Amino acid sequence: MTTGAELLVDAFDRVREAVQQTVVGLSAEELCARLDPAANSIAWLVWHLARVQDDHVADAAGLEQVWLREGWVGRFGLPLDPKAIGYGHTGEEVAAVRVEDPRLLVEYYEAVHRQTAGYVRGLRDADFDRIVDRSWDPAVTLGVRLISVVNDTMMHIGQAKFVRGILARAR
Repeated sequence: MTTGAELLVDAFDRVREAVQQTVVGLSAEELCARLDPAANSIAWLVWHLARVQDDHVADAAGLEQVWLREGWVGRFGLPLDPKAIGYGHTGEEVAAVRVEDPRLLVEYYEAVHRQTAGYVRGLRDADFDRIVDRSWDPAVTLGVRLISVVNDTMMHIGQAKFVRGILARAR
């Protein structure tokens, strides 16, 4: 029998593979390219999906974010609030997420993935019913939060892949 935890780890593994496929081999110019002034860059999309996963899973698990605990905030050196995850970012804030080396994005996502997968592997199906956020009506369970994170990360990596495709055709 496949457990909910096994299914979620598989989903997060797929995000991990897609992150690598999307950013590896890109130049700094390609990572930061925006299709128009209001569009998100590949760098911002991947940074954002990693930050959301890091923030939401750490909160649900009662852990510190990898971003802060492992010093990624300093390694990226972004001119943003250290706790920013990208939600509601303006065009200027999107443009501020400049990444010169795709390995930085991949390595940060790898660290987030390790924390996520390690936490999720330890869950039992009964754990998914635990309430993790009462600010919503209905309150959000752990299962709903984790599915929401998978959904959000998949949408953003799909957007990044789309941008990469457009950039490749423009060459």
